[in-house]
Amino acid sequence: MSDDIVGKLAKPSLLRRLFGGGRQPLRLVAVPRDHVAGDRARGDALLAGRLTVGSEAVNLADIDFATLGSESPLAREIQGFAWLRDLAASASREKGARLAEAIAGRWLIAHGTRVDAAWAPELWGERILFWTAYAPYILSSRDAGYRTALLNTLARGARHLDTAADKAAPGLPRITAWAGVVTAALTLQGGMARLTRGESGLMRALSAAQYEDGGLMSRSPQEEMLLVDRLGLVRAAYFAAKQTLPDALESAAAAALAALHGVTMGDGALSSWQGGNPGDPRRLAALVEGCGLRARPLRAARGWGYQRMSALGTVIVLDAAPPPPPRMAAAGCASTLAIEISDGAQRLVVNCGGPGPVPTDLPPELVDALRTTAAHSTLVIDDTNSTAILPDGSLGKGVSDVVIDRGEDNDSSRLEASHDGYVKGFGLVHQRRLSLGNDGKEIRGEDILTPKGRRKIREAAPYAIRFHLAPGIEPTVTADGMGAILRSPGAPAWNFRCRGAMIMVEESLVVDYHGRTVPTLQLVVVGEVSGVGGDIAWQFRRSS
Repeated sequence: MSDDIVGKLAKPSLLRRLFGGGRQPLRLVAVPRDHVAGDRARGDALLAGRLTVGSEAVNLADIDFATLGSESPLAREIQGFAWLRDLAASASREKGARLAEAIAGRWLIAHGTRVDAAWAPELWGERILFWTAYAPYILSSRDAGYRTALLNTLARGARHLDTAADKAAPGLPRITAWAGVVTAALTLQGGMARLTRGESGLMRALSAAQYEDGGLMSRSPQEEMLLVDRLGLVRAAYFAAKQTLPDALESAAAAALAALHGVTMGDGALSSWQGGNPGDPRRLAALVEGCGLRARPLRAARGWGYQRMSALGTVIVLDAAPPPPPRMAAAGCASTLAIEISDGAQRLVVNCGGPGPVPTDLPPELVDALRTTAAHSTLVIDDTNSTAILPDGSLGKGVSDVVIDRGEDNDSSRLEASHDGYVKGFGLVHQRRLSLGNDGKEIRGEDILTPKGRRKIREAAPYAIRFHLAPGIEPTVTADGMGAILRSPGAPAWNFRCRGAMIMVEESLVVDYHGRTVPTLQLVVVGEVSGVGGDIAWQFRRSS
């Protein structure tokens, strides 16, 4: 099958006419080694002629590179060449090179002779990272014209990034562009002269997008994964070129991995924040294993904002920060003070999540609803978001200040956090107190509403404390309506109790790493609060 695909993709004679084969080409002086294992199933699909991203798929033989563009996630996946990692996981160099060079050749014909949308700085940065790391798969051809074309285009792309990298959007796109500049300087013949400038640009991009604790300002765990990946490939380029890695870059990479570990649950997948989902735990494991970095989970993040508590297999992650700034995240979520809980590999309490950056068949109105406070495991007053989500999708006013206090004693870990998102609308501060026993068997929580400001609730406002349950968790409400038994296939039963309110079980959903919805249930603690405030205590306790 792959030979048929290659036959439809390859046009070597046109490449020779366009680029010629007489000149001595540039060469790579170093080939970075990517230690991150790709997805073999995706590689097999590529060999069969099909590339899938989220809910979209394309037959490789049907790709029109001249009209592909760069706007859609599928187009960007093809244009960035990160799929080379998956191809290498499935095919030997000889077998994989036939397909990779056919696709690269078609790309060169469409984009190699002119600067167009495919030359977006973040795409060139990603392309350089993967073209250099997988050079054996795209530079094994005996066709001198093709090799010359690819290497000269690679050099042109690097020179283009010298002036265009800072035109990429702030955050991960700009970091990726500058990562390409540095990698090209380390690997291309004659490139070392611009290494210092590339390093300065990369550190500048990191400083503008990464908090001191290592987390990205987008507060997206899925973007944080990509950051660790990008910096891991840059490190590999330094090692291949036998150059010393700057201490600041090594520190930034290690801090990024610590922040990523901090939002990883007991099943090895991510917690769901900022419109993302758990992702594929196999990909996360491959990244952690192969990136060359080691770090402990970040527990008390201020900028990154995710507070982590853990004891003997029980993990809690709390969002203890305002939503990300709009310039860093186009679709942030009103999730402040939401939690996720896991017991070993069994998830217990989750957030609904979202499709993340991949294409999705989910209706736009559902994607918008998944950003609301009600789609997260936290308290909601009168079905109102703690941070407003405006009609155009941007975030409005709401949470601006989060106060955090942590402590430890002989029996438990304690965490308190409060936000001001309900002060303007209801005159109330929401504080959430958590304690986790050192044996991991008991989680005590309390949601406190305290008056603040001039605005007061005239009579009473309804509230709901939502605990979205992971798929497979079966809740049984107790006879008094103030507790529930949570049974699951992967962990002992947990008992939930609350004081001062009643419990209901409602339908819910979560988004899996394919971007598809999975039906589940949620515990909802309901009641009313007056202008003087109130508090609701609750507890999860493992039965054994």
